[in-house]
Parts: sequence; structure tokens; C-alpha cells
Amino acid sequence: YFTKEGVSAEVLDNLLIYTVVATIIGARLGHVFFYDWAYYKQHVAEIFMPWKGGLASHGAAVVIPLTLYYFSQKFKKDLGHSFLWLMDRVVISVALAGALIRLGNFTNSEIYGEPANSAVETVYFRPVLDYMEEYFSDQVSDLEFVRMNDALETDSLWLPQYDLVITPAENVEIGALQSMLEVHLIPLFNLQKKDNRHIYIPDDSYVQPGENGTYHVTIYGIPRLPSQLFESLGYLLIFVLLFFLGEKGHLKAEGRIFGLFMLLVFGFRIAIEFLKANQKAFEASMTLNMGQWLSIPLVLAGLYLLIQSFRTSKS
Repeated sequence: YFTKEGVSAEVLDNLLIYTVVATIIGARLGHVFFYDWAYYKQHVAEIFMPWKGGLASHGAAVVIPLTLYYFSQKFKKDLGHSFLWLMDRVVISVALAGALIRLGNFTNSEIYGEPANSAVETVYFRPVLDYMEEYFSDQVSDLEFVRMNDALETDSLWLPQYDLVITPAENVEIGALQSMLEVHLIPLFNLQKKDNRHIYIPDDSYVQPGENGTYHVTIYGIPRLPSQLFESLGYLLIFVLLFFLGEKGHLKAEGRIFGLFMLLVFGFRIAIEFLKANQKAFEASMTLNMGQWLSIPLVLAGLYLLIQSFRTSKS
């Protein structure tokens, strides 16, 4: 869209830099202030360490428009268009980026759904592997989860059975592995809060020797909804819709695509949050979680922009 309408490559390069920086800063500050301020006010230096984790899209949704408003004023002569003209075009790409980000969340076992049995149920082993690597790499060389043809029935779920195949570190014997299982793994994984629990290990479990120096433990996975995939698909469909509307001439009505983006993305976000596990413990006592509350004003802003675009077109 930009090159078709005469925006120079130099302006686009600057736009990319401004947008990327605004996304990182906004998402980081969103997490710090909306989700974990109690921690970060005691660890201020870590606010500037986004690689340690902790990003929130609502922060980016605030900082990106503010930054691009400044950009539209600074490069007003070179851009040759208004702030809303700019946002209408930027958000089409942002919708696609949102779809790709949620795919990344899925592969990283982040922002997953509530425990539930379904045709697409998913057990997230990544947090288990990360924990074992951090605390037991001196005892365990490798872990593999092999799906078995059995399940454990509970009051609310069928838990799929897995064979946990352990390749021990050098000179680690079965007694040490059994001790690790009883003293550390069973208490830790079985007593985790619902939103963070991914496996169940029966209290009477024991380590069994296998072939080629491996050992085996029977465990059960906690099946969850792959909400990241649902969300990714939703954003992809929104991208397709916005792109289609842009091609059909709706970009001529300034603010319409931007408003529709805000309305659809954050309206969908409110709905999809009902399928997701809480990201923070404090959300357990909330009727709507933090993501839903933060989405409401953005939906209203989108609705306002959409209505205004039609009023302007009529006038």
C-alpha cells in the first residue's frame, strides 16, 4: 500500500524502526505495569531486560499509536498523509504479525488454554523440560515423553498416559533417580496450581530400568486447549478481512480499517480469554481477567473510530 501511494523507501525504513521499537517498549511496559508491578517495583533494573520474559500486547496497542502519531507529525511532509491514514495501513500487517506471534507462543508452550479434553487437546511438556534442565541436568542427560494407549480417569478429565524415558547422566544410578522422583518431582508437579500444572505423577510411582541404559516412569499429561492456535487462526482471518477491505477501497475512509482492527482483534481477545489459563495468580479471583479488562477500552475506541469513519464518508 505504501509504495503504491508514493511513500519513499527512506520513510518506510524509519517507519519500520519506529514500529519495532514501539512494539518492544510498549509490550514490555504493558507486562510490567499491568501484570507484575508488585515484582518490578522491587526489581527496577529488570524492567529493562525483556529477554527475561514478560511482554503484553495491550501495552504495544497503546504505545504503537502514540509513537506513530509522533512519527506522522515528524515526517508529515515526506509522508504526505494523516495519522489515521498511516494507522489504517500499519494495522493490516500487525494482524498478520499477531497470528505469527501466537504460533510462536504455541511452540514455546506459553499462554496456553484451560485443562480440557478435546480432539485437539495438547500436553505442554516444555515447562517440564525447562525445569529439569535447570535443576537436574547433573542427573538427567535426556528426557523423552512417549504416548501410551491408556488414560487415567479423574472427576473432570481423562489424563493421557505417557512413558517418561530417562537417559541418566554419567554414573547416575537408579537409586538416585528414584530419590529425585520421590523427593522433588512428585511433590513439585502434583502440587502446582491448576494454571501451571502439566503432568501428574502417581505418588507410588517408581523408576524401572529399560534398554540401552534408559529408565522409565509412568506419568500422565494434563490435556489443555491449544488456545494459541485458535487465537492465531482468528488473527489470520482478521488479516485476510482487513486486506480484502483495503483492496475494495475502504482505505479511502480514514480510520475505518484501524477502527475495525481494534474492534475485531480486542473483541476476539475478550472472547478467547475465556478458554485460556490465567497468566498470573491474582487473576483467579477476577470475573474477567486482566487481558479482558484491558481489551474493553480498546474495543470502544475501535467502535468510535469505525462510526466516525462512516459519518465522515456520509458528510
